[in-house]
Amino acid sequence: MRVFILLLSLYSCLTLQAQTFWLGADISGTTELEARGVQLYNAKGEPRENTALMRELGLNAIRLRVWVNPKDSLCAKDDVVKMALRAKDCGMAVMIDFHYSDWWADPGQQNIPAAWKDMNYEQMKQALATHTCEVLTAIKEAGVEVRWVQVGNETTNGFLWPMGRAHDHMEQYAGLTDAGYQAVKQVYPQAIVIVHLDGAYDPYRYDFIFDGLNRYQAHYDMIGLSVYPYWDMRYEHTKTWQETVEKATANMNRLWEKYHKPMMVVETGVEAAKPVEGKEILAAIIDASKNKTNHHCEGVFYWAPEADRYYRLGAFQDHRPTIIMDAFTEAAISNIQ
Repeated sequence: MRVFILLLSLYSCLTLQAQTFWLGADISGTTELEARGVQLYNAKGEPRENTALMRELGLNAIRLRVWVNPKDSLCAKDDVVKMALRAKDCGMAVMIDFHYSDWWADPGQQNIPAAWKDMNYEQMKQALATHTCEVLTAIKEAGVEVRWVQVGNETTNGFLWPMGRAHDHMEQYAGLTDAGYQAVKQVYPQAIVIVHLDGAYDPYRYDFIFDGLNRYQAHYDMIGLSVYPYWDMRYEHTKTWQETVEKATANMNRLWEKYHKPMMVVETGVEAAKPVEGKEILAAIIDASKNKTNHHCEGVFYWAPEADRYYRLGAFQDHRPTIIMDAFTEAAISNIQ
């Protein structure tokens, strides 16, 4: 393991400056676990801080969400800076995921922050831009480079509802997205701006959003996708996990042909209670994304692998990684070779 970690460190120095396949995780809940007194361990039972543990497992990137004014300050600006510094110290690339809400934002909820609720459209664009700049500036002033920035989280029907609801107000959603893009570029001109949708199996939702963004000339650099076989099967969108992977891969190839934008699987997850099958599924997602998209998909990020018991699609049991995470370790070794 020591030799592997040394190889990973060397690999980081080289690949952070060049094209590589990114193996990442959203570990935004790290400081919340720490506040609750939860200690994480590696597979040998040795205590580990979560960021360092992800690095030990072979990951080379971290994703961190940002909420506007959360009640407990978790995932607010200062908390995100703290976690971004840990990623830097571990030699890991950083992705920032703006939810543009005081709490969770996803396809089922895109709530306007309380402080913005009485704003008109122009005021909302300015508030979004200001918030984006303030958070990114704080990260930059702390000495952390940000490689990717998501302007919204799973914006399958826009964000900041009802103003930015895409089915009703596509032009306003596009304008808000572009305001975020321009704000990112003010602070990190080289950062890659991602628009992220769920349901990678479904071409329609991607055409709907990206046709709309293009129609109103909103800027973005990369398409982010969520790939969750568990949810696709549960809601009968697909019959097997293999079908989810096949349809997601076909959609990524189609998206490249239509929009000519690189892609990233910015969220995935499998059942922690089924680690053997979970490892097989995750390995298949990584392999398909890396090797079956003509290199147009640039990485795979697992959502909250450290989540345990209360979230069924984590990748830990008893605060230790299961063999699900071996899919990342093996992919990292493959990257080095």
